[in-house]
Amino acid sequence: MKYKDYYAILGVERNADADTIKKAYRKLAHKYHPDVSKDPQGETKFKEIAEAYATLKDPEKRAAYDQLGRHAPGEDFRPPPDWGRQFGDSHHSFEDIDLSDLFAEFFGREHRAGGRRGPMPIPGEDYEVTAHISLEDAYRGATVDLELAVPEFDASGLMRRVPRSFKARIPKGATDGQRLRLRGQGGKGVDGGPDGDLYLNIALHPHPLFRASGHDLYLDLPLAPWEAVLGAAVQVPTLGGPVQLKVPPGTQAGQKLRLANRGLPKPHEGAGDLYAIVQIVVPGVVNEKERALFRQLADSATFNPRGHFEQGAKHERQTH
Repeated sequence: MKYKDYYAILGVERNADADTIKKAYRKLAHKYHPDVSKDPQGETKFKEIAEAYATLKDPEKRAAYDQLGRHAPGEDFRPPPDWGRQFGDSHHSFEDIDLSDLFAEFFGREHRAGGRRGPMPIPGEDYEVTAHISLEDAYRGATVDLELAVPEFDASGLMRRVPRSFKARIPKGATDGQRLRLRGQGGKGVDGGPDGDLYLNIALHPHPLFRASGHDLYLDLPLAPWEAVLGAAVQVPTLGGPVQLKVPPGTQAGQKLRLANRGLPKPHEGAGDLYAIVQIVVPGVVNEKERALFRQLADSATFNPRGHFEQGAKHERQTH
């Protein structure tokens, strides 16, 4: 009996999981299906692919195949002595039999030696496209129109790309880089196979105010020096409308002030947070009265913003 390396035929490792094996089969079967392939060896390759998948997708048949051991493709071999007793008829002769016939007989499958296989359902191709949306669309959800050039076979059997329009619903709370799956919106299946899926890669447009990180949002919050020192109640924009934010006295530049649940909605419940990053803004132009007040503050203030410079210099002198 000639050995067939079903793992090599599908292009997967011997420890590949069921999902990996299925994906490899779908890709190769779509490529070599007799109704679409122009490869002269396409039908033969398709039969080998289908045979390999029929064995490896079934846990019991895969276990039986693995116990045959490893051999070079096309090498003559015989199953281990106890193989037939474990998986089939112990008195079975292994002479002049094909490996696929052996599995078909032992596992009660339909014998299909010779002749072309009947039509086999092949799933449609999956498509992938980037959906560029605004942050407001991500916050509220939106329906977007997408244009995609997809591969199709024409009446002559030649592959060409044709434009196709899609309407896609973006759920609220979609995040930058998220991958959404739209079932059945991909390529058409062959011979009754299911249609493929459409995958949307979400890309958020830059926003003039907000920066998104997952479901959290970040906003630069400009404060006047006296607002940071004395504290204040300021109005802050959010995607859901303006809110009041309490700025505590002594707020420092770079400090993050959190507004809970003011970010992007989360899939099941709740929302991310909005973080206001404090920026101390100094007035560029002041009138005489304001200038006088600043001089008065400078003359009477004891605060030294560069006090750590002096401490560092003192430490340097002590160590030498």
